[in-house]
This record gives sequence, C-alpha cells and structure tokens, in this order.
Amino acid sequence: MRRVWTCSGLRWSGDGPVLVWGGGRTSPLSPGRRVAFGVVDGGVRTCVGARGNACPVRAVVSPRGTGARCEECARLDRAHSVAADTLADDPRPYRVYLAWFGPGLVKVGITRVERGSVRLLEQGAVTFSWLGQGPLMAARRTEELLRAALGVPDRIPYADKRAVRAVLPGAGERLAEIRELHARAGELDGWPESLGRAPFEPVDHTDLFGLDGLPPARGVVRELAAGGAVSGELYGAAGPDLHLLTGLGVVVLDTRLMTGWDLTGAGDADAVGGSGITFPVKELPGPAPDAGVQDGLF
Repeated sequence: MRRVWTCSGLRWSGDGPVLVWGGGRTSPLSPGRRVAFGVVDGGVRTCVGARGNACPVRAVVSPRGTGARCEECARLDRAHSVAADTLADDPRPYRVYLAWFGPGLVKVGITRVERGSVRLLEQGAVTFSWLGQGPLMAARRTEELLRAALGVPDRIPYADKRAVRAVLPGAGERLAEIRELHARAGELDGWPESLGRAPFEPVDHTDLFGLDGLPPARGVVRELAAGGAVSGELYGAAGPDLHLLTGLGVVVLDTRLMTGWDLTGAGDADAVGGSGITFPVKELPGPAPDAGVQDGLF
C-alpha cells in the first residue's frame, strides 16, 4: 500500500530550506538532492484551512492557486494579516527593509522583529538591508513614505523574480542599487519619531539560495494534477521556488502548489519517464535546447 503525505509547504531558516509534511516531518533541501513525488491518482486538491484550523467542509480548490484556501478560509486568514492592516494594535516591534531581487527589482516592506530575516528568505530576496525598527503603525507609515518618495513598490511578482535569477550581476552591482536607495531614504523628511533608523548593512543570500551558476529556467510548473509526478535534481531554491534539473532542463516548481494535495513518496514517482515531469508546465523563452533534449515541455 502506498504511503500518502500532505505537504505544509516550504520553511526557511538561516540553515536553508526544508519541506514540511503533515505530522511535523521535514525534508531538508540542499543542492544536488533529488526531489521526487507524485499526486495520488484520482485525487483532488482540498482547502488547507486557516490559522491552524482545518477547513470545516474540506472544500475543493483550484490546482493553480498558491494559497490553497477556499473563499471563507482565505477571508479568515486575511482577517489576521498585517498586510491587510487589520492588526493596528499589534504591540510587537517591526522592522522596515529594502529588498533587491534583480536589476530594477527593489521593494520596501515590513516584518516582525522576532522573525529575523525569515520573511526575506520566504520572498526570495537576493540582497536586503534594514531601514529601521519601531511600532507597527510607525513601520507602516515609513513603508508608505518610501514607496511614494523613492518610487519602489511593496510587491514584486514572482514571475519577474524568476526571470532574472540566472543572470544576476556581481556582488558590487547587487549592492549598489539598494545602497543608493538606503541613502536617499535616510535624507527624507517625514520619518515617524518612534521609528529608530538602521545603518546600511546588506545581507546577500546568493550562496544560500544556490544561485551562483544557476542555469536559465526552461519552464515553470503551472499546476499539479492527479496522477502526475516530478523527479529532478535540486539546483537552487529561492523563496517558495525549487529550481529542478529535469530531462527538460531546469524547471521551476513553486512549492505553494504542493499544499492541499495527497502526495506519494519518491519511490512511487521514479517512473516519470525521460522528461522527469508530467505536470503541466509553462514554457519560458530562452536558448535553444541542447541536442538530445526533448523539444517541448508538454
């Protein structure tokens, strides 16, 4: 009888990423490790619930959504979200940061002090620096000030982040853009008095993500599907994304798509075929494939 697992997603720490499974089991992810799993044949994706509570109706959800929540559970989850401005009285201290994902891809954001840099790892920030620390509403006002004055967003689409990971410039260029923005931010008037400012102390995640020498991705998994499987060698990981070397070349798997499915272990996903992947994949523009590699991702 096949053993079935449920995935709770990817978790980051300073030691690197791990996949978290139901019951608390974890699978550390390091470059070169084989990632292989299948989706139970005939299965459906069900809502993962909210705030640690199971979905009361186990609603079926879209295979393409990254949240894996039904409308009611998504509403409940967002009701306790800092991003939704529903926790104005949160007494915990927050930090404001600048995060760099590639040339021209810089964002400003906030995160709880107690979380350290985990939020930056979860977003796939290649380089970042703190800007300041203070109460939640002071941090939020600073974020809004910098968005308007510096012209930087508070969100960057994952498609844009993925598109540049294999062509990142050297360390000097990676730091130059946020160094300049950090300096410009420090010259602005209007900072809340309760927010203490932080010096420019950049942190680079290139090595931790395994981005050095990362090959361009040939495709991105669009969704998981019942009866499908994937088997590939992990080349790098950034944010929720795994860059897997398959028979099609490097394919990006957003691990948020894994939640809500009943998955089978690696032993049941070995016979995926020469491509190494049978899930629907969106092809990305890039160089022509090498001789001997299947031309086409579907």
